[in-house]
This record gives sequence, structure tokens and C-alpha cells, in this order.
Amino acid sequence: MDERVNLMNMMKITIKVLIQSALNLDRSLESDFPPLQQFFFVLEHCLKHGLKVKKSFISQNKSFFGPLELVEKLCPESADIFTNVRNLPEIKTSVGRGRAWLHLSLMQKKLADYLQVLIDHKDLLSEFYEHEALMMEEEGAVIVGLLMGLNMIDANLCLKGEDLDSQVGIIDFSFCLKEIQENDSEKKADEITSVLDQKHYVEELNRHLSCTVGDLQSKIEFLEKTNSKLNEELIAAKDRIVSLQDEHNQLLEETVRIKNKSERHLQVNMQDTKVELETYKHSRQGLDEMYNETWKQLNVERQVRQELEKELNLQLGMKTEMEMAMKLLEKDIHEKQDTLVVLRKQLDDVKSINLQMCQKVKETDISLQQKSEQLCLLQAKWDLVDSTTRTLEERVQESEKARQISEENCMKIKKDFEAKTESFKQQLQKLDLQRSHLEQNLQIEKEQQGILQEDLGKEKEKNSSLQKDLLQYSQLKKDFDKLLIEKTQLAKLCKEQEQALQEMGFHLSQNC
Repeated sequence: MDERVNLMNMMKITIKVLIQSALNLDRSLESDFPPLQQFFFVLEHCLKHGLKVKKSFISQNKSFFGPLELVEKLCPESADIFTNVRNLPEIKTSVGRGRAWLHLSLMQKKLADYLQVLIDHKDLLSEFYEHEALMMEEEGAVIVGLLMGLNMIDANLCLKGEDLDSQVGIIDFSFCLKEIQENDSEKKADEITSVLDQKHYVEELNRHLSCTVGDLQSKIEFLEKTNSKLNEELIAAKDRIVSLQDEHNQLLEETVRIKNKSERHLQVNMQDTKVELETYKHSRQGLDEMYNETWKQLNVERQVRQELEKELNLQLGMKTEMEMAMKLLEKDIHEKQDTLVVLRKQLDDVKSINLQMCQKVKETDISLQQKSEQLCLLQAKWDLVDSTTRTLEERVQESEKARQISEENCMKIKKDFEAKTESFKQQLQKLDLQRSHLEQNLQIEKEQQGILQEDLGKEKEKNSSLQKDLLQYSQLKKDFDKLLIEKTQLAKLCKEQEQALQEMGFHLSQNC
């Protein structure tokens, strides 16, 4: 605290001495001007006060050029100064760049404006300065106000050949005291001019502060409007969040209910399908057994038919053989009858031979009778074979009918089996469709739940941004209150100076 006050007082003295000496010279200042050098030394100490140390593996770096680089981001018109500073070949350290930046800013008469921008963004300065640093407290704002008076000074500073890297900034207190003592002798002569200069300085400072107060008032009005809008949006967002949470809870309950219902329905369908599959397996097993039995019976009947066909073929062969034998016997009979006729004709002619041949005729009659008996036997056999072939044909027809009936039964059983399998396949397809539909519904519910969660996150982010804006608004209000206090103090100081001028004018008029 004491160090900040001492630095602020030293800054007041150096600025006062610099302004007075510049007005006495009535020309532009150069870099070798002692009060100007002391001003830069004191300003450098003010900027280094409370500066955080950046530690690295090699060394510790404590440079005030780091916070000054924020001006390039906050004020784009200051980019030319930074490019000129970085392009200087004889400057290699950050301390030298900071000193060169101070020289160039003073020449452009924008040093106070750039430092005011830094003080307005204390949230960014907190990365470089401690909380009790001069630039973070009210003394920094006072020093920036004092620097506004330097705009009446013209400075012509040449940076070529200047060793800004190795310069040692030592504050010369005796110089300030010497200047004060020298000025005490001329105080009465220059008092009026200095008071007038101070008055002009205070008026310019007051004008600048009034402009900044007007800007801050407009900003505060705008922020109040935006704050009211943000509050309304916050209320609407909260209501929307509540409604979304209710809708989210309802959707969760509905999804749980749909999921439970689908699971129950799926379990019931699975149980039904299991029962139907078991019945289908049992029925299929019975049908397979029936089919196997009928197939075995069909094979047996086919074997019987083949055996009957073989026997029929044998009987037909025997029938053909019997027909051949009958034909041979008939031919033999016809031949013998012819011979009998010839013999009967010869019997009349040769009676003598008849007696001899009578015995032979009897023998032939006996053989003829035997042949006729054999013919009868053969006819009986033929009838028996014919009857057996007829019975065999009837049995073959019956077996064919039985085979056709068994094939028809087998086809009916096969058709029933195919129809049942087709119905089971259709039921399984329906169940698969229901399951896929339920899975799609569940996926849609999950996607809606994810969208609702994203909306909830966005609303939370909006809420946090609104809270940040409220904090910035409160900070701006505090800054505005501080500026109002400074304005009242400066107004009091201006009134006091005017009263002092009036009194001095009154005393001068009396002396005259």
C-alpha cells in the first residue's frame, strides 16, 4: 500500500516537472532530456509493481512488455507500434521492447489511452499482475488520468543507437528536489501560468472523464437493457428447462412402460413360439413315423408285386410251352387221323393185311386213348393255369390300388406337413417384424432422449453465460461508481483551483 502511494506521488512530481520544463523550453523534447528520462524510469517502476514472475527451467522472467502486448488485441490501431518495436534490430530483450513501446506511444500521444484500455480490462491483467499491484488498484487509474496531461507535449524521440536493453532505470530524487527548489524562486512569477496550465489540464481531464462517463452511462443503459432481456430469456429458459425436464421425465416413463410392455409381449410370444415349436416337433416326429411306416409298407408291397410279376412271367412261360405242346399234339392227332383214313381205305382193299394189322390198330387205339387222356389232363392244367393267372392279375390290381391309396395318403400327409411348416414360418416372420418394430421404437426413444439432453446442456450453457454477463455488469457498475467518485473529486479540485485563482487575482488587483 505505501509503495503504491509513493510511486503515485513520484509519478505526480515527475509529470509536473516534465510539463513545466517542456513549457519553459517551448520546443519538442528529445530522448536525452533528463526529466523525460526520469519520467520513463518512474513509469517503468509503476508498470513493474506487482508483476508476476514467469518461471522457466533456465531463469526467471519479469518483464512488463507481456501486459502491454494485450493492447495489440484490444486496440487494432496499435498494431503499427508493435510491428515497429519488433522490427528494431538493436533491441533483443522484452524489457527493451517495452521501453521502445513507451517511447513510441508517447510520441503518438496515445500512451494514456492505451493504458486506460488495459485498466478497463482488469480480468486480462490479472494473468500478469498480483491483486495488490498498482495497475489493479485505484492508483493505476489516477496515474492514467495524470498521463492525459502529457498530450500537450511534443516529443521527438530517436530510437536508433539507443541501448534500451541494458539501460538501468534509477529514480533520481535529487533531480526532482532540485527542480522544485529552482522553481520555488520563480514560483511567484510562474504561479499564474502554472495554475492556468493545471486548470487546462484539469479541464481536459474533466472533459475526458465526462466523455468516458457518458460512454459508460450508455454502456450501462445498454447493459441494463441487455440484462433485462437476458433475465427474461433466463426466465424463459428456466421455464423451458422445467418443461423439457417434465417432458423428459414423461418420455422416460413412457419409454420404460413401452419397454416393459414390449418385453412382456416378447416373452409371451417367445413362450408361444416355444410351445408351437414343441408341438410342431412332436407332430413332425409322428408324421415322420407314419411316413416311415407307409414307406416301409410301400417297399414291402413293391417287393410282393415284383415277386408276383416274376411268378406271372413264369406262368406265362409255362402257358406258352403248354400251347406249343397242344399244337404239337393236335398236329400229331391230325396226322394220325389221316393215316387212319388211309388205313381204313386200305382196309377195304387189303383185308388180308387187316387181320395182321388188327393188333397194331388196337395198339394205336390204346395209344390214342392215352393221348386223349393226356390231352384232357393238359386241358385241365391249362384251365388251372388260367385261373391262377386271373387270381394273380386280380392280386396285382389290388396291390396297385393299395399302392395308389398309400401314395395319396403320403401326398396328403406331405401337403399337411408343408402347410403347417409354412404357417409356422409366417408366424415367425410376424414375430420378427414385431421385434424389429419394437427395436426401432426403442431406438427412436433413445434418440429423442439424446436430443433432449443436448437441449438441456445448451440451456445450461446459456444460463452460465448469462451469469457471466451479470458478473460483468456488476463489475462495470462498480467501475462506473469509482469514476463518478473521481469525477466529484476532480470537480471539487477544479472549484478549489478556481477559488485560488480568484483569490490570487484579488490579491494582484489589490497590489496593483
